[in-house]
Amino acid sequence: MTKHGEKFWILTLTLAFLLGILLDSFSLFQRECREIREDVLRLHILANSDSAEDQAVKLLVRDRILAESGSLFNSAADKTSAREKAAENTGRVEKLAEEVLAEEGFSYPVTAKVTRQFFDTRVYDGFTMPAGWYDSLQIVLGEGEGHNWWCVLYPPLCISAAEKAQEELEESFTEEELRVLEAEPQYEVRFFLVELAGKIGNWLGSLSD
Repeated sequence: MTKHGEKFWILTLTLAFLLGILLDSFSLFQRECREIREDVLRLHILANSDSAEDQAVKLLVRDRILAESGSLFNSAADKTSAREKAAENTGRVEKLAEEVLAEEGFSYPVTAKVTRQFFDTRVYDGFTMPAGWYDSLQIVLGEGEGHNWWCVLYPPLCISAAEKAQEELEESFTEEELRVLEAEPQYEVRFFLVELAGKIGNWLGSLSD
């Protein structure tokens, strides 16, 4: 074998080795993201529209729901329990939201349900939620066509102070999952790849429907 041929194979093997390391690292990252998604229940509130009035009342509904979330979810021992409690209390959540709308002079309907939906990568209160499918308590105000608001209902991070939120994170997630949650997505290309893979999967799924 010529020296040129030897260099070619050495370079090929080196690149294959590095690619294997990268793929292994990404596979581990994907698994950690999947475990995070399975441990989290999100709260998702969709405003009627993007008008200033609809956006403002959306935040008032948020405040009322969060004020009541402690009595609804603080006793949840795990995500499964929190999801069950959310499903049992959709009627109560709708009533709370309707009370706020009535107080503010709005008459459009409210729908609350526990669902599973795709979220893009989002940063919330200093930690990053990787893209993917999450269980969520979704509250739709009116047409639900305005900008939304979301947080993490379980573990209860929606209304925690910074110190309390950090305690909840440390108690609810493994060290590996915390490294994902505390990473900055603008400097972590794997967040982009996870989101891209999810969107491609959704698109392929829609073709078969």
